[in-house]
Amino acid sequence: MKLFSTGLATLLLSAGLGSAAMAADVTVTLTGIQAQGGQMLVSLQTRDQFMKPAGAAGATGPAEAGTQVFVVNNVAPGDYAVMVMHDADSDWAMGRKPDGMPTEGWGMSGAAPKGRAPTFDEVKVTVPADGTAVTVPLSYPR
Repeated sequence: MKLFSTGLATLLLSAGLGSAAMAADVTVTLTGIQAQGGQMLVSLQTRDQFMKPAGAAGATGPAEAGTQVFVVNNVAPGDYAVMVMHDADSDWAMGRKPDGMPTEGWGMSGAAPKGRAPTFDEVKVTVPADGTAVTVPLSYPR
């Protein structure tokens, strides 16, 4: 298991936190990673960024089968959805089948429902001033 740590990584980031107080670290443990190569992309998204190609903070690293830990540094306290993509082809985009279903591994915090897109409230994680940790299991298409 390797540990990856970044500040405000360029992964799926958009300017948007302005001068918000930045203090907390968020430790994200990814489980069930399949041996497909490529990159792991971890993004913390606010309610306004949810399910869009943007994030408030993030981390990236080479994908390795099993479990990996990423630390996103200097995250402002608040509510976020932790969104993860196993970008097996390293193109920085989620591969999709013609019916819209993903072709690459993915995961998110919280209790994502089966058979429909989750709401922000179903997957949000509250980050306090002293940080938090979350475990995200990965799902892969069959």
